[in-house]
Order: sequence, then C-alpha cells, then structure tokens
Amino acid sequence: MRPARSALLLLVALSAMIVFAGQRTSTQSLTYSSGQDVSPAFEGWEENADGSFNLIFGYMNRNWQEEIDVPVGPENSVQPGGPDQGQPTHLLPRRNRFVFRVRVQKDFGQKEIIWTLTTHGRTNKAFATLRPDFRVENIDIMSETGALGAGSSNPEIRADQPPVVKIDGDKVRTAKVGQPIALSALVTDDGVPRRGSVLGAPPAAGGGGGRGSGAAAGAGAAPPEAPPAARGPFIPGPPARLTVSKTLGLHAAWFVYRGAGKVTFTPDQIEVWEDTREGANGPWAPRWTNPPAPADGKWTAQATFREPGTYVLRCRADDGALTSDDDITVKVTN
Repeated sequence: MRPARSALLLLVALSAMIVFAGQRTSTQSLTYSSGQDVSPAFEGWEENADGSFNLIFGYMNRNWQEEIDVPVGPENSVQPGGPDQGQPTHLLPRRNRFVFRVRVQKDFGQKEIIWTLTTHGRTNKAFATLRPDFRVENIDIMSETGALGAGSSNPEIRADQPPVVKIDGDKVRTAKVGQPIALSALVTDDGVPRRGSVLGAPPAAGGGGGRGSGAAAGAGAAPPEAPPAARGPFIPGPPARLTVSKTLGLHAAWFVYRGAGKVTFTPDQIEVWEDTREGANGPWAPRWTNPPAPADGKWTAQATFREPGTYVLRCRADDGALTSDDDITVKVTN
C-alpha cells in the first residue's frame, strides 16, 4: 500500500503545482477596466532645424475603459520649467504614444526633464534625456505605432510627411452646458501611405484594408466590417495580437485633451488610443476600415459639454503612419 500511497501523494502534489501555475499565469495576464494607474513614458527625442531638441512623451493607462483626469499641479507636473509644459490632463485608456513635446535649447546637454504623474495613489515618473540611443525619426514613429511590419521600409514611405491639420475659427471659444458647438478642421496630406496599402510591401491585389504587419497582411484577410458610422452597439473582444498593427490611410478625429467633464462628440469619433480589441472603432482594431475622407478635406463634428469648466479639444490627423494635432480651448459655463 505504501507505493500506491506515495504515487497518490505525488499525483496530488503535481496537480496542485499545475493549478498554482495556472492561477499564477492567469493573475499575470489579468486586464482591468478601471482602478489601475497610469505611467508616463519618454518616447525619445528629435532635433529641430535650429539646433534645439524636442523631448517626446506618451503614457500607458493600464485600464481598458477608465479615462482619468489629473489637473496640472503636484500630481501632473513636468519639471524643471513647469509644472505646465503642455502635457495632457485627460488620460485616455491604454497606450498613447508620442502625445506631446517639450522643446529644449541646443545647450541642454546632460540635463533631464521629468514628467511626474500620480493616479490612483501611485506616483510614476518618466525621465527624458538626450541619450544618443533615444533619438527618433519619422521611420521610428511609424514602427512604434504599428504602421510598419518588422524590417519593412521603402523609399516612398521614408519620404512620407505628416498630414497638416488646421482647426477653423477662433482658438479660444465659449460654450454653454448642454448646447453643442460646431467643430471643423481642414486636413491635407501628401497621399502617403496609400489607403489600403501595406508599408514595405507591394499593394495587395484587389485593394482592401491592408495593415502594417507584413507583406501578407492584405492578402486573404477576413472581410472588413461595416464602416464605424454603420455599426451598432458592440462588446469589444479581447486583443487579437501581442503587438500593435495599424490600418493605413488618412483619417481625423476629435477628442478631449484637457478637461474633467464629460464631452459627447457627434458623430462618434475614431479612437486615437491603441484599442486592439475586435470590433473597436480605431485603426489598431482587426478589420477596421477608414471612413471616406470628406471631399473638401474638412472633418466636422459637434461637441456637447455636460459640465462647466475649461477644456482643450484636440483634432488629430493621422495618415496611418504619422500624425499631426491642432487644439482649441473651450470655456464652458452654465
């Protein structure tokens, strides 16, 4: 009986180890809708024509749904020279790359700029320096945001320039709670990358919604879903990829950059954060397709504010590889 008992104990121990390992793996892979903190990120630096430099920051919101507001101050500070150096105060879900730039002079040398952010009781910092290995160029931005597949590049895409966006009208406006305001922005682009193309590869036969994930991304892909405006309510599925990949082609979207109150945009806007879930309305979602660009190049919307306050609304033009932003400030009263 002793050998049988020993075998039984061994089996029980192995089963417990398997269950524990599974629980550990499950815990490590948990994702959260809300309640988690946000980490600022130093994306790298770029040199300007006059010899000055831009230090570029982004962030990672560990929540899939919660949008967190942190006003400029001790809990949202860029120093030295701050606390306000143009950083966002309305933090969108998940990964947001290359969000804002801090310009420093050509003699910046070995100094550093620090973005400090406190959310849900946890303080995180991003340290920006001019270390040579942190230099970024357009091709690096394309790769980091998912527009390029591994090792993909060609002369056409290396010559790509960001789209140009200019918001119509006054840069500072007033509004009343509950009363929509009209928004319009003119977007122009060089036509690169082509809509539906795959960077670093020849266009797929028959066009279609090519993606920047490799030469075969456009071939044999699943049929695209309806355009975002035609979709009904959906419950996004889990992310389909471990790394981001992005649909190419020009589009623009309005979103809140600063301001703590709820703002509703009509029509619904394309997501500007890396939402990789199936069915999401953004260029990182599987089988998402670009809406047709307006014939006059003007991307319009209405914004309705539920609470008084001062808001910064941003319009982002995105050609699938590079982006440009323009902002307006809206002072909302009852």
